Amino acid sequence: MCNLFKYIVVAAALLLLGPCTVTKCMAFGSPPSSETTMHTNNWAVLVCTSRFWFNYRHMANTLSLYRTVKRLGIPDERIILMLADDMACNARNKYPAQVFNNENHRLNLYGDNVEVDYRGYEVTVENFLRVLTGRHENAVPRSKRLLSDEGSHILLYMTGHGGDEFLKFQDSEELQSHDLADAVKQMKEKHRFKELLIMVDTCQAATLFSQLQSPGVLAIGSSMKGENSYSHHLDSDVGVSVVDRFTFYTLAFFERLNMYDNASLSSLFNSYNPTLLMSTAYYRTDLYQQHLEEVGKF
Repeated sequence: MCNLFKYIVVAAALLLLGPCTVTKCMAFGSPPSSETTMHTNNWAVLVCTSRFWFNYRHMANTLSLYRTVKRLGIPDERIILMLADDMACNARNKYPAQVFNNENHRLNLYGDNVEVDYRGYEVTVENFLRVLTGRHENAVPRSKRLLSDEGSHILLYMTGHGGDEFLKFQDSEELQSHDLADAVKQMKEKHRFKELLIMVDTCQAATLFSQLQSPGVLAIGSSMKGENSYSHHLDSDVGVSVVDRFTFYTLAFFERLNMYDNASLSSLFNSYNPTLLMSTAYYRTDLYQQHLEEVGKF
């Protein structure tokens, strides 16, 4: 997959990082220095906010995105991975130290090369907001910091249980829409991104974007206000659902592409079928200055 859009539309599988042609780069307003150029200032923050075995799919969602982002060229040092629980080591797991998103069990998402930056009870609203804003205690290592700058293109993916203008963390606290908007505002003021793509897979996901006001932001949600987001399929061996519908179809879209394919962000939006999702995907684009047909040329 090609750089999703010079800006990591990596959205969920995000295709960022491949060489882009002169035509593609020009669409982003930054002329290339040669016939091809590599868009390398790409970052990803991938967050599973749910605990407990029955939320297995949320960890699988996040690890699926993690795998895809790495496959497309974003290295671990530019990925912040936050997992609120460790399903791989859960006593109920029939496949110890493994996590799958498909019944054929051909791809272990929790392989040897997974680097988790925040795990278990480290995944809190406070730590999440500190990652975005860069307001860390001095003792926090660089490996757990988002070291982006004003030229960075960031994918923020979150999955878990949510409701009207909130996303639950650990089933004990909530990230409110105004918390997210304030963090993004601080990021913009501190020159921590050029373009930010926020993707959320949860119930009533669209409401989490209602307070955003910072320019350079695109937002994609799995459901509208009043709608639930649904799991895709159950793994009878694992005993629970292993991936959510929105994430499943986002991944399917990107898996059809390779690094050199050319597709726009609008083609991703148009690929979402409400009948298959069982919800209505939402896109907020008013804070982004370019036409979607010009964004990303995957």
